[in-house]
Amino acid sequence: MRIGICGDDEREMDRLSGLMGEYRLSRGISLELKLFRSGMDFLCDMKGGEFDLVLLQAAMPGISGIQAAKELRETDRQVRIAFLSELPEFEREDSHVGTFPHLTKPVDGGELFLLLDRLREELAAQEKQGLVLKSRKGVVHVSFAGLEYVEVINKTVSFHSADGGIYEVTAALADFEEKLLERPEFFKTHRSYVVNLAWVQVIDGNGVMTKNGHSIPVSRQRRNQLQDTYVRFMRQAGAVVLDPEVKRAGAFLKPERRQGPWRVLLVDDEPAERTFWADILRRHGCEVRLAGNGGDALKMAGEEPFDCVLLDVMIPGEDGFAICEQIRGAVGAPIIFLSCVTEADKQVEGFAAGGIDYITKDTPEELFWAKVETRMKLSVSDRTCMRYGPLVLDLTEHKALIDGEELFLTSVEFDLLLRLAERADHVFAPEEIFGMVWGSQLWDGGQTVQAQMSRLRRKLEKAWPKHHFIETVWGQGYRFVPVD
Repeated sequence: MRIGICGDDEREMDRLSGLMGEYRLSRGISLELKLFRSGMDFLCDMKGGEFDLVLLQAAMPGISGIQAAKELRETDRQVRIAFLSELPEFEREDSHVGTFPHLTKPVDGGELFLLLDRLREELAAQEKQGLVLKSRKGVVHVSFAGLEYVEVINKTVSFHSADGGIYEVTAALADFEEKLLERPEFFKTHRSYVVNLAWVQVIDGNGVMTKNGHSIPVSRQRRNQLQDTYVRFMRQAGAVVLDPEVKRAGAFLKPERRQGPWRVLLVDDEPAERTFWADILRRHGCEVRLAGNGGDALKMAGEEPFDCVLLDVMIPGEDGFAICEQIRGAVGAPIIFLSCVTEADKQVEGFAAGGIDYITKDTPEELFWAKVETRMKLSVSDRTCMRYGPLVLDLTEHKALIDGEELFLTSVEFDLLLRLAERADHVFAPEEIFGMVWGSQLWDGGQTVQAQMSRLRRKLEKAWPKHHFIETVWGQGYRFVPVD
């Protein structure tokens, strides 16, 4: 088991460390433990996938355990989190992070041991639903449902998860093949590839195209078998499947974008809201189609090409988060959540569901249009990366690299870095930064911006200390400084 503990109470940290040692000896198991003395230290070191359980002191100076839990959940959807509190009646402020029951300080050894026993049981069950990989990023669990495809190049096996994560293992594909192929959703298309049929969007003469736009080769001798296996799999899943002969002709291909104005699908059940946002889009030259629920939206998405989908969260039937993935499978366009729901945890949920952005309905008109237009342009642009010396911002994978090594950023940190980098040398006032990221929230005098910028700058400087990419302009704000 891999456990992290974060808190500023030195006595309790030492006590917990001792209890962990006692548990390891009593159960005769392997237990890795890492301690962090502040929320800032924890977030700066955080990579995601490192821990099975994180114990966070709820109240800490600066970045609290509650805040740290929110950001941790952005990079790691599977880690268990338990809060440490001095109050027995403490209620979790953010149940959306999927925490274990909180522990009251000083932590009772028996209570802690019960929690750790539960963790061991869950990890054992988890192994049956996925793969535990010792990747170059550390030990990580990849669920079968979230695994899009696997490829091997030379002696490196890469596991591509549907949320964009890539986990590389030095091994042979044969080491994992048996466990994958015993499941009905996996098919070996080529000696170097295994694909999850649940994530297949197109099968044609050129190979397989996944719902996330990845092209997978198919060897000639396996094409007919793949098509037949895919049809059986989809029928078992309850999907409507075209005749294989029709499918071979490419009937599953998404509609191609035609030339002309931007085409936007706006999904909102409130007529007044639809009219308001549609009018803004039309004033900027867009063609807008309107849907009042998820069913209509899916039907339209399958019949016409769109450059962007604006999706409300609170719609009848399945909410926007639930239908986002289905719409992504039907359109090759960015999905942006447009909602009156402003809570940070809901925005995190939107990104996790597959949205490329989350715009709150109190956003000013010009900022709304700037975000929508930028996302549409990037989706059809050949420019997939922005390079600043050793720093590369990958716009497709939504990640940053320095000297070829991934810089682990939260979605907020990546978007903030991208916005600053796009306007290099422009000095952003704290109020301007706050408006870009937390526009719907009450201005706190700059404390949130200061903590966010400090953390982002610290990550950049730790990864490449030769240059300060973010500079503080005293009395004015912050600016991005490219490498000369």
